[in-house]
Amino acid sequence: MRARYFPLAVFASLLCLCRSYTLRSSMSWVVSSNDVVEDADLSEEVAPALLVDSAGLWKQAYPSSNVLGDSVESPGELVKPENDNVAQLSSSRLFSYRLEKVKKSGGSGPPPPPHQETARTARYIAHYSDWGHLATISTLDKIKGLPFGNIFSVSDGPLDNSTGVIYFYVTPMDNSVSDLKNNPYASLTFSEAEGEFCRQMVYDPEDPRCARLTLTGKMVEVAPEELAFAKEAMFSRHPVMAKWPVGHKWFFMKLEMIQVWLQDWIGGVSLIPLDDYFKATPF
Repeated sequence: MRARYFPLAVFASLLCLCRSYTLRSSMSWVVSSNDVVEDADLSEEVAPALLVDSAGLWKQAYPSSNVLGDSVESPGELVKPENDNVAQLSSSRLFSYRLEKVKKSGGSGPPPPPHQETARTARYIAHYSDWGHLATISTLDKIKGLPFGNIFSVSDGPLDNSTGVIYFYVTPMDNSVSDLKNNPYASLTFSEAEGEFCRQMVYDPEDPRCARLTLTGKMVEVAPEELAFAKEAMFSRHPVMAKWPVGHKWFFMKLEMIQVWLQDWIGGVSLIPLDDYFKATPF
C-alpha cells in the first residue's frame, strides 16, 4: 500500500521545490489626463520629433520598476530625448484633445427634419456632419484621370452658426489636394449614417431613408477676408487641428457649389436649387 503512494509523494516534493512565475501582459495604454500639456511647443522644429518619439510612450506605458524589474532597462530608457520640450509631450498628444471640448463642439444634433423638407434636410446633413468623402480626378500615375476618394474633416460653421458653405483645412502633401490643383472640381458626399438616427431606426447606410447628400462644385482657396470665419468654423468643430504641424503648410479651402443632390426617402432623388439650399436652415 505504501508503494502505491510513493510516486504521489515524489511529485508533491517536486512541486515544493519549484519556483513560481507570473506572466504579465505587455499591452498598455496611456490614458491619464494629467499628461496634458496645453501650451506645448508645436513649432515646425519640435512637432516632427513628436511624431517619431516613441520612447516617451514606452517609458510611460512600461515603468521599469513595475514591469521589467529594477535591473532591466525599458525601451524608453534606451533613447534619450534631444530636447526637453519633446520629452514632456508624447506623440499621442499631438493629435488629441480634451474630451470636454469634443462634447461642446460636436454631437449628433437634433432629430432630422421631415423628409419632405428637402432643402432643410440637405442643410441639416451638411451642418451636423463632421466629415465627408471627397471625390477628385486623380493625378496618381496608375489611376490618372480616374476617380479617387478621400476622407476630410469639414465644417459649414460653428454649431450655432450654419452657413451651408463647406470649409476644409488641408495640406499640399495630400494626394487629393494635388488632384485639385490639376482639376479643381470635386464631389463631397455625406451620409446620415454618421450620426445616431439611422442606427436608432435600424436603417442600413444604403437604405434610402438613411439620407445621403452629395455636393458638387469647385474647390477654391479661402480668400483673406474670409479666413477668420473659416478658422473659427474648422477649429471650433475640430479643435485638434490647431495643434497640427505647421511644417505641413495647412491652408483653408471651401466648396463653391454647382449642384446639391439629395436622397432622403424611397422613390427618387432631389436636385435642390442653390437658392433654396442657402435660404433653408438646419435648426
